[in-house]
Amino acid sequence: MLQVILILTKLYDFNLGAVTESSLWRSSDYGSTYTKLNDKVGSRTVLSYLYVCPTNKQKIMMLSDPEVESAVLISSDEGASFEKYPINFNILSLLFHPAQENWILAYSHDSKLYSSMDFGRKWQLVHDNVMPGRFYWAVMGLDRESDVVHIETRIAKGRAQYVKCRAQRCTEGNRLYLFPGHVDTNSLVVQDEYVFTQVTKSGRASYFVSYMRESFKRMKLPKYCLPKDMHIISTDEKQVFAAVQEWNQNNTYSLYISDSPGVYFTLSLENLRTSRGPAGNLLVDFYKVEGINGMYLANKLLDNHVKTFITYNKGQTWALLPAPATDVAGNNLHCILPFCSLHLHLEMSENPYTSGPITSKTSVPGIIVATGNIGKELSSSNLGMFITSDAGNSWRQIFDEEHNVWFLDNGGALLAVLHAAKPIRHLWISLDEGKKWDRHSFSLAHLYVDGVLMEPESDNHIITFFGHFSHRSEWQLIKIDYKGLFSRRCMDGDYQTWNLQNKGELCVMGEKQTYMKRRPGNRCMLAQDYSRISFSEPCPCTAYDFECDYGWERQAGGKCSPAFWFNPNGLAKSCSTSQSFLNSTGSSQPKHLGDSLRTSIQLDFGDGIKITYSNLSRTDDGISHIYRTTGIYRVTATAENNQGSDSNTLFLHITSPVERVYLSAPIVAIRGKKVNLTVVVWPSHTRTLAFFWWFDNSSEPIITLEGSISYTFQREGKNKVTVQVASGSTIMQDSKVITIKEFFRSLLLSFSPALDEHNPDIPEWREDIGRVVRTVLSQISDIFVTALNQGLIQFELKADIRIIVYMTQQTLAPLVDSNSIHSGSAMLMLLTVVFVGIAAFFIYKFKRKIPWIHVETEDSHEKEPEVISTVGQNDNMSKVKLSEFPSPKELMEKELEARSRGGIGRNMERIVTREFPNCTNV
Repeated sequence: MLQVILILTKLYDFNLGAVTESSLWRSSDYGSTYTKLNDKVGSRTVLSYLYVCPTNKQKIMMLSDPEVESAVLISSDEGASFEKYPINFNILSLLFHPAQENWILAYSHDSKLYSSMDFGRKWQLVHDNVMPGRFYWAVMGLDRESDVVHIETRIAKGRAQYVKCRAQRCTEGNRLYLFPGHVDTNSLVVQDEYVFTQVTKSGRASYFVSYMRESFKRMKLPKYCLPKDMHIISTDEKQVFAAVQEWNQNNTYSLYISDSPGVYFTLSLENLRTSRGPAGNLLVDFYKVEGINGMYLANKLLDNHVKTFITYNKGQTWALLPAPATDVAGNNLHCILPFCSLHLHLEMSENPYTSGPITSKTSVPGIIVATGNIGKELSSSNLGMFITSDAGNSWRQIFDEEHNVWFLDNGGALLAVLHAAKPIRHLWISLDEGKKWDRHSFSLAHLYVDGVLMEPESDNHIITFFGHFSHRSEWQLIKIDYKGLFSRRCMDGDYQTWNLQNKGELCVMGEKQTYMKRRPGNRCMLAQDYSRISFSEPCPCTAYDFECDYGWERQAGGKCSPAFWFNPNGLAKSCSTSQSFLNSTGSSQPKHLGDSLRTSIQLDFGDGIKITYSNLSRTDDGISHIYRTTGIYRVTATAENNQGSDSNTLFLHITSPVERVYLSAPIVAIRGKKVNLTVVVWPSHTRTLAFFWWFDNSSEPIITLEGSISYTFQREGKNKVTVQVASGSTIMQDSKVITIKEFFRSLLLSFSPALDEHNPDIPEWREDIGRVVRTVLSQISDIFVTALNQGLIQFELKADIRIIVYMTQQTLAPLVDSNSIHSGSAMLMLLTVVFVGIAAFFIYKFKRKIPWIHVETEDSHEKEPEVISTVGQNDNMSKVKLSEFPSPKELMEKELEARSRGGIGRNMERIVTREFPNCTNV
């Protein structure tokens, strides 16, 4: 290949508001001399864009200015000659095929997509009404045909369709609509093994993913994430990183990471800083470090301060960056974690000829150069340049002003140029990973530097500065050959090994990784294909080498524990013959295990789930797997070691007449009063189901064809109810224990204000919080009231957030929350039952009703049930009667006596009723 540089310059007339002239310059000696090519492209032709084919750099395509003419100019010899082909549409953007050098997609000004299979000589319409930027070439190895295109087409305002077809045969009969129904506009993303899209109904968005081109599945975020917006920011290493704006976030997003199929997501880091680009696109402060798997940097809003965090294990744990011990002048900084740390700007440069505020290279793992500051938060002032040679474990300051920094010589050298609005004439070179910098003059006169041209990852040592001496001067290009910095090629003795670590721990992502790099200071040139990694070996797994399953959260000690809304026991099923059920221990497969020469087994279950077992010994019970939908699945097992491999395949027919049943019943009920029982069946069926209701120790069930029944309990104490659902030969069942009592006593509880910050506006949230509170309170019996007063009843909502339940003052007046500290907190009414645990409760916020909790106590003296209810906003509550049943005289006398004694009923208005309207369904 020739040593060619092509430069397109344009003259913009501010009076006319348009480009009036263009010039194409070509150098075949890496910038020593340039030739003007206007006569070869047409002296009157005004060029707008220049493209280089990514798979064959000898092929060049240029677009003419559509205001003058619509044409493409094609070269197959690096710009030595051109052919012009007129077109009948205006091209806004081009997309080259990732493997076929002649295949191109072109998007026009009128939302039409065209394809060319001969590098722009002939074009054919693919589809109209295509959304801008929502078209993708086939991914090699996934799509069956390499000329497949994935397209999002607009069909109405806010509504679109996902279309898949062949680029040259996209007629109506050849189009595939792989997503059932409509999708939201501007939501289709095709990236690596995944296809993503979004559907909004009733103002709430649902997100869907197709893994390995299989059917779409709804993406499962933690139950109360409630996303307002989602952006896919990475699909590296067969996992999805998604930035999600949750219901309670305005200017920040949270980072979630998925399993391999991209369906189940867990929280990695909250409150990432975001901004908007010039075109309104979302920019997330999240950076993948090149060359080291699982290593990322992110800027997080913490206590109203933006701080930079680092992870070495794909977001399982995050830590602040340690600041350098000294500044660039050698002065001690005295910056102590966690009160003071290093913070970095993580934005990507939109100018391809500058380095941007942070840079790393696959060819030099462990070296990161970034713009930042030292202190308690990220700042845009007092910026300096910082470097790490050990993957972020320690940092050094290299400049006290912002610079652009590039990697030279395959990463073996560093080039730094001052980033300033003033002209400069010096550059800096380092051959020892930034410890020492040599200053060199690259121009006799000061130059306003607009950018630097270089060919990365190549054996040439040419860089070209371009800029201007003044705002009225012509373009200036300065060629620099830095090969003279080196005396020879590097030999084996010029290299040393370097071990990746995480704050002293050599086992990172399940393996010990050893890299090879040039010894700092050796003035030898690196070979283009030198080995960056020497070897890796597996090491014993720790808790952090495993992901937390969906519904589980990482605790401070590394252990996975259930989230407050997740009930592991709720997954339990009754298994009939030939059925099995796999329950979760909280941790899923390892994040990454080192390569081994011992046997590994890969199981492909045919539903998008693939699991690899390393050194799997014999398992008597086999390997369990759950299929979530019915169908025929091809299961493939592949075993491999250093002696060879073998595989086997079987086909499973999965049926699921009834997948799950749930019996909805009150925990507490009144003796002699009807109780409504309801069973919910998943999935819902149109076929007839038979319901068998077993009450306590009865030998014969009550059989119904409906999933609900009313029943009257006559015996006090605990009564077990079991419902069996029969569908064909399958029988599933669920059981509940109902405690039957004569009467209740009321207590008023409130919750600490921190609960209000985590209260999404959906009914299910109340049930999950109720289950957590019931679990905590059921452990308290005789000392329940004392424990409430002492603030001993509490539960963990999530990591580092604890909720305290306590009694509020009881007064005779209507219940009004006059204390400002509780004006935004969730309030609860508590119904108690003698010798009985909590029944159920709901929490409402804003204009929602304040419902019930049932708690057992032992000091009740009344013989009739009591119901107290409040309705209204938290800061303006009033009493409402549930019935007008008259109170007996003796009961009223006892009530007055209790109030005068200062008992439980003191200063509290009573409403007595013999029934609980709707309470059995709570």
